[in-house]
Amino acid sequence: MSSTEAFSPDEVMTVTAARQLRDGAVCFVGIGPPSEAANLAHLTHAPNLVLIYESGTIGTSPRVLPLSIGDGELAETAVSVVSVPEIFSYWLQGGRIDVGFLSAAQIDRYANLNSTVIGPYKRPQVRLPGAGGAPEIAAAVGEVLVMIRHHRRAFVERVDFLTSVGFGRNGGGRSGLKGAGPTAVITNLGVLRPDQQTKELMLTSIHPGVAVSKVLEETGWNLKVADELSVTPPPTDLELATLRDLRHRTREAHQSWKPASG
Repeated sequence: MSSTEAFSPDEVMTVTAARQLRDGAVCFVGIGPPSEAANLAHLTHAPNLVLIYESGTIGTSPRVLPLSIGDGELAETAVSVVSVPEIFSYWLQGGRIDVGFLSAAQIDRYANLNSTVIGPYKRPQVRLPGAGGAPEIAAAVGEVLVMIRHHRRAFVERVDFLTSVGFGRNGGGRSGLKGAGPTAVITNLGVLRPDQQTKELMLTSIHPGVAVSKVLEETGWNLKVADELSVTPPPTDLELATLRDLRHRTREAHQSWKPASG
């Protein structure tokens, strides 16, 4: 049963994303919202979920959310730590990752992701952190899940720079790539999934209390809506309590951390 206590749009997004992960899957996790959702899944319905981070940590069970892929929490709680080349060559390119969990600054109608620049590449308005391992993850895992907050600056007609391929500029860009590509885009407003034929993203579920008009307003293209549009099941008491406890532990741990004086 759902809690009668109010929950935030971000909480619904995280819980909904966590539910996409099945117990026993091998998941390549991105830092930020994907890490929060993956760890929530691991703490609730998917205790056998294998979490892998780009730094080489395999089967990690962090007590608090990592600040980066180099956070010592990941290595300290991992079953194994291997080199970055091994993670990419043996695990990722070897087809041993079931799902990749990513985020980005921009996404377009064909689920292509941009985490490189906003504006022209040579004269950008904003230079972003960059690709990291996301392009390889998007190309090689069994399926990709994307978490991103839903607003017009992020949901654009055409990404300014194609960092990580979804289905290419016109929906046919996965020729020769492994895996199914993006299977779900989870936002703070709803869930989008690619049309089986065109690969264009379609709104398939809206979160409780969200109007379809709001989703359309915050999307930078003419977003199609599924004929059988569903409403996302609200978070349960257990999901909310676990998520809030995880966030609380993380805040406490990071607030108490101080750099060593030198």
